[in-house]
Amino acid sequence: MTIDVSLLTKYRVIPVITIDSVELALPLADALIAGGLPLAEITFRTTVAADVISCLVKERPELIVGAGTILNAANLDTAIRAGAKFGVAPGFNREIVSLARERDWLFVPGVCTPSEIETALAAGCKLLKYFPAGALGGVPLVKAITAPYIHTGVQLIPTGGVTADNFTEYLAINGVAVCGGTWIATRDDINNRKWDLITDRCKQVTGT
Repeated sequence: MTIDVSLLTKYRVIPVITIDSVELALPLADALIAGGLPLAEITFRTTVAADVISCLVKERPELIVGAGTILNAANLDTAIRAGAKFGVAPGFNREIVSLARERDWLFVPGVCTPSEIETALAAGCKLLKYFPAGALGGVPLVKAITAPYIHTGVQLIPTGGVTADNFTEYLAINGVAVCGGTWIATRDDINNRKWDLITDRCKQVTGT
């Protein structure tokens, strides 16, 4: 049931979304799609995340829906049952990596040090979330930390502190596949139903 990694990396930014109500899921999806960014990572930071994923998968099949903040096996199982096409974690957990592989499900673990990158490589993971990118040192650090691993095929997804003002700097780094963007559709903007603003942010990313 895994999807091709290129379905994620073809877009410049993955909207990382924390949402509080299933009622807001479809208007959000429509705003993302209208902006040319039919992709969403729904984080397991709220109790409605699985229901939101299920709703989006059923009602907006053109949207590529993933699950974020996968911290344990229960999160992984819930995300898969809900229909998420991929999963992302802030850290590296070998058990979750193994379970995702058993289920043939695209899972992107998180790293923030060279040792963690090498641990992930040893586990067969080459697409990695780099978190929290901004707090750790931003663009200069990501550029430095990718350099020793380019030849291995490692690709990073910087997340945390990535903004409309700097995401192109991250994307210019050799070894960065795509960025994770919480600014595209913030929790407050979703709760306040600022759909036009979210669409405009997507268009700024896609250039449409």
